[in-house]
Order: sequence, then C-alpha cells, then structure tokens
Amino acid sequence: MRILTVVRLSIALALVVSLGIAPAFAGIKEREKIGLAIQTLDEIMAIPEKGMPPSLLANAEAIAIIPNVIKAGVVIAGRFGRGVMLVRNENGDWGHPIFVTIGGGSFGFQVGAQSTDVVLVFKNRKGTEKIFRGKMTLGADAAVSAGPIGRRAEASTDEAFRASILSYSRSRGLFAGVSLEGSVLSIDDEWNTEFYERPVRAEDLIAGKGIVPEPGPKLKRSLDSYADK
Repeated sequence: MRILTVVRLSIALALVVSLGIAPAFAGIKEREKIGLAIQTLDEIMAIPEKGMPPSLLANAEAIAIIPNVIKAGVVIAGRFGRGVMLVRNENGDWGHPIFVTIGGGSFGFQVGAQSTDVVLVFKNRKGTEKIFRGKMTLGADAAVSAGPIGRRAEASTDEAFRASILSYSRSRGLFAGVSLEGSVLSIDDEWNTEFYERPVRAEDLIAGKGIVPEPGPKLKRSLDSYADK
C-alpha cells in the first residue's frame, strides 16, 4: 500500500514539474528565428552606402525577414526557409510577428551560395492580401522586383516602381536586390501556435491583439529605429 502511494505521489510530482517547466521551453526555435531576423536587419542597415534605404521601411506596409534560406539541391536548385513577417495595422504601427515560409526553385542568388538571407519589402496592401488567404506566389499573385540599395536610393526603375514587393538577398557579406519570381510565401501556422502558445489568426496579430512574447517587441523597435521618419 505504501509503495502504491509513493508511486502515485511520484507521478503527480512529475506532472506538476512537467507542467511548470513546459512554458519556459515553449517557442524556443521561434524566438531564435526572431533573434536572427533582428541580427539580419542590424547587419544590413549597418551598410550605409549599400544597405536597404530607410525610406522604404518608413513607407512599407509590411516586411518579411527570412534568415538562412537553405539551398536544397545541386543539379536542380531549390530553396526553403522560415522567417518572420510584420504588417502595419490601421494605426500605422507594426503588428505582432507572423511566422512564414518561403520555397521554390532557384532564386537567382549568388553562384555557390549555400545559405542566404532574404528580405521582402511590401509597398502596399495588395502585396499582403493573398498570403493571408493561404499562400502567394511571388510574381504571379503580386509583382516583385529586385529592390534598390543605398540610403539615398529610390525605386526609380519602371519595374521596381510598378512592383508591389521589393526583394533583397544577402550572402557572403554581399547585399543586393534579387529576383524571387515563382517563389511561394505562406503562413506557418504551426510555428505561430508554438510561439504564442495558442491558436492565433493573422488578422489578430496584425491588429496587435494579445500579448507578444519577447523578442517580438524588440523586432518592432528595431524596425522603427531604422525607418527614416
């Protein structure tokens, strides 16, 4: 009888401990991904003459930062990566981070690059509508063009002017505009649920509803600090 009681107490204690420590470990990989996104943004904006124009951030409706997009093939090149996207809400403030994935064929990266950081700047709402209905194909659902570089650069070419999305890549320390036509961008529901520890809707995250775990707020502050307002 005493042995049975001890076993029951041990099981109960294990449950209490597991329930108590589980939240502390929730969303670790998602937090790390946001940390990498912040690092990527910091390093890009630290290049005064060859970085992303701050004016683009100030006027952007949304931005997606996807660190470490990995080359998945040799003969037939393919890419896949996870990152984080922020969209401005009705007040003009950045909503909560939304995790996304990108995949597709050869992105036109530098030859031999195995890992590349990708940044997408959405110039208007049209560029974000399709993704929140499931997924979007860059170039088909929204026009995409290689973005200009340099603090004083503007999207002056006809192609960039007409595009809803401006795209960039960075590999081996080089940062430049890149063509991403044909790549598929989609919401990562699994990662969003794990990070926020509850099922969430993209609309609520854009509106800024609910509490956002760190380092989500830090990413918002970083974007605001780099915008040329």
